[in-house]
Amino acid sequence: MKPSDDIKSTIQVCKTGFETRTHFREQLPELVENIVESCYDKECFEHIDAELIPSREPVIEILTRLREILFPGYFNKEKIDPTNLRYQMGRSVDLLFEILSQQITRSLRHECLRYDQPCVECVKLGYEEAVRFLESISKMRNVLATDVRAAYEGDPAAKSYDEIVFSYPGLFAITVYRVAHQLFEQQIPLLPRIMTEYAHSITGIDIHPGSRIGESFFIDHGTGVVVGETTVIGKNVRIYQGVTLGALSLPRDAGERLRGKQRHPTIEDDVIIYAGATILGEKAVIGARSVIGGNVWVTEPVPPDAKVVMDVPRLTYK
Repeated sequence: MKPSDDIKSTIQVCKTGFETRTHFREQLPELVENIVESCYDKECFEHIDAELIPSREPVIEILTRLREILFPGYFNKEKIDPTNLRYQMGRSVDLLFEILSQQITRSLRHECLRYDQPCVECVKLGYEEAVRFLESISKMRNVLATDVRAAYEGDPAAKSYDEIVFSYPGLFAITVYRVAHQLFEQQIPLLPRIMTEYAHSITGIDIHPGSRIGESFFIDHGTGVVVGETTVIGKNVRIYQGVTLGALSLPRDAGERLRGKQRHPTIEDDVIIYAGATILGEKAVIGARSVIGGNVWVTEPVPPDAKVVMDVPRLTYK
């Protein structure tokens, strides 16, 4: 039985498609060679023959385990009660220690070998710094408790503390910041920034781990909030969505010259900053108990007990 004309046509189409694919695939080896060659271009960036860096999945696992410890019973898969609390906490801490010490070791080893720094016995130091971090957890829990209360007291929409812990993006971002800041203070490279950028990707809130933030901190709504590296925030501060605490525009050669120096605002105790406000530069010291209105632009000091607002806009109805 001879194939029909329709079948012959289909076979020809398939054969032509295969030949076309083969033709283009034959170009791939040359393309690969071009890409490999570009890897040796010193103007480009690569991470070839370097130590492994902390990876995203273990970092997320660290934060997941930490939330189980910082807020026991809220995020655990099993019910926590007085009978099994010690067991569940011991298991979480043990797992956290293993993952955290490994990721700290990777961070330290990568920094040493990548940038030709003196050896610091990375594995031993990784364990030491993991234990040092775990020692800070009790204090961290106390500070986070003040953040939860600040959210409840500052937001009439909050029905309970549980609602805030479970669902508020501001508290999640603050929690990750406080974890990352502790590691930043311990001078662990890479890991703190990976953590806060993960929170940034989830919440839209960008808090640099190097910023210094006092207790009872509340971010309402939160989307679009930016807190720069050298920002200093006092106690009982409340900020709303879209607030930027940033640096003034810098010349291109300022990176090395200003790295590590104060270039972001200082927000003193009991300040409220409303949505869309932009506060820039180290000169912008916002005095205690001041109120910064929405959509204002501040680059100079504001005295204590002041209120900074825009003139009432003139609306035109047509």
